[in-house]
Amino acid sequence: MTSTDQTTAKDKSRPIDTADTPSGAGAAGEQVSEAPGETQLSASEAAAGEGSVDSAAAPEPLGELETLRQQVEEMRDGFLRARAEADNIRKRAQGEVASARKFALESFATELLNVRDSLDLARAVNLEGAAEDLVTRIVEGLDLTLKQFDTVFEKFTIFEVDPQPGDKLDPESHQAMSLEESADIAPNHICRVVQKGYRLHDRLLRPAMVIVAKTPASG
Repeated sequence: MTSTDQTTAKDKSRPIDTADTPSGAGAAGEQVSEAPGETQLSASEAAAGEGSVDSAAAPEPLGELETLRQQVEEMRDGFLRARAEADNIRKRAQGEVASARKFALESFATELLNVRDSLDLARAVNLEGAAEDLVTRIVEGLDLTLKQFDTVFEKFTIFEVDPQPGDKLDPESHQAMSLEESADIAPNHICRVVQKGYRLHDRLLRPAMVIVAKTPASG
């Protein structure tokens, strides 16, 4: 065997290095190209995992928002109730102050009634037989005093309760002193007025004292 044949035989018996061949390079490229694919898959899986976590955690903020909304509504309702109560208290206080101002002179007005009654009685005295000039002066003086009283009463909104015979008895402003048989006046109606009554604004200071008619007894 020649030296050339020996060299050829050695070359045939040498193992082929696939890394040096183009096909080997292709295989290596395929292996390298698989790595990015695996990386992308892992990233997408991670993103999907995060999405599932976010979707699972999403209801919790919504629940907190609903709770806060309910708390705001409760506070709003409480505020409205408190404001309404404050308005009611203010109105009651204003009414009480107005009532106190309106009826502050009640006791004073009540005391004046006795003086007025005395003047009425003096005015009703029969002065027949007395000197004419004296009688005239007394009457004029009493009339002047009564007018002054009327002016004061009007100023302080004091009004007479002065029913007339034949008026129906009003328990709210009349007080029956006794019953009297009468053929001319219907039962439960006023026969005579014993004493006038008075009001301060719309409050009764004293009822009118009256005699009330009743049906005459059959004879």
